[in-house]
Amino acid sequence: MEFKDYYKTLGLERTATDAEIKSAYRKLARKFHPDLNPNNKEAERRFKEINEAYQVLSDAEKRRKYDQLGADWQHGATEDEILRRYAAGAGAGAGAGSRWSTAGGMSDFFEQFFGFGGSPFGAETAGAGARGGPFGFGGAAERPARAPDVTAEVTISLEDAVRGATRRIELVAQDECPRCGGTGMVTREQRQGKLRVIRSAQPCPHCGGAGVIPVRRTLEVSIPPGVTEGTRIRLKGQGGRGVRPDLNGDLFLVVRFEPHPVFTVSGRDLRCQLPVWDYEAALGAEVTAPTLDGKISLKIPPDSQTGRVLRLRGRGIPARGGERAGDLLYELKVLAPTGLTAEERSLMEQLAQKRRARGVADPRADLMKKG
Repeated sequence: MEFKDYYKTLGLERTATDAEIKSAYRKLARKFHPDLNPNNKEAERRFKEINEAYQVLSDAEKRRKYDQLGADWQHGATEDEILRRYAAGAGAGAGAGSRWSTAGGMSDFFEQFFGFGGSPFGAETAGAGARGGPFGFGGAAERPARAPDVTAEVTISLEDAVRGATRRIELVAQDECPRCGGTGMVTREQRQGKLRVIRSAQPCPHCGGAGVIPVRRTLEVSIPPGVTEGTRIRLKGQGGRGVRPDLNGDLFLVVRFEPHPVFTVSGRDLRCQLPVWDYEAALGAEVTAPTLDGKISLKIPPDSQTGRVLRLRGRGIPARGGERAGDLLYELKVLAPTGLTAEERSLMEQLAQKRRARGVADPRADLMKKG
């Protein structure tokens, strides 16, 4: 009976794990599916071989029999029967006149007969220089693919960026379809008569043939202090689901800031437009100013004008990842008084007269020259 090397069909080593078998099948089934290769007889033949190999190797009991009995695994041949066939077929070759023992099991017999452990139908192949089976079977396994990474945004407040926080987020990721096992295909059975059953592969109705379905997940994420707008936080293994946990993709969270009613952000610096009265700006004053941690007392130097910036070093977003802490910047906005009383208006007029008498320069003089 012709021996079919199912491991070779799927491009696997005989030591392949269940996950590696599934991954190889998914990849090859998509490549050679008849719907994707219309009128291609070779692709149709390969697709049938791939399905046959997967049906055996994905079933633990069938695989055990296949590994032990090779081509006779479906026909209930015993180990002694297989031994007699190989001993009889040895003829005048390397096995002629030799005595074969099965006391140690089939693996020991194969080592005696072929010079290596395992089975006569293939041997482990670790690479191009590894020793293959006596019939040329076996081959390097295709490594299962890593699942894709997922990128999502998380919006936090400036206070969270400074102090750190824990946030619960919801995201949608593409996970392996449970109906088709990620292949995108399902096998349909159609009975014709009492004995005949026709099997055909069709796109999975659950995932539409994509092999993946959108799955909503909820995660608790720790936001470290010192993140800035656009910071990417990596959560290893929380992205797309792979055939094994170590093949899961990563989740990258991109930090976005909520608009703040008082502060704007520039890198790690925080900016605040601080209004002051004209007399505070002229005479100097000590005023109350806001921070993310509460209120502070801030000194306004005399003769300050609109646009002057007062800097508090290190009071912005904290240092992180080798970057220094940001600063807190107050930009002054000088306001003229409104709603003056008669007495206040009189005082303002006296001040104006005194300044004109002193010959204070017209603040619009430069504009007139340029005009």
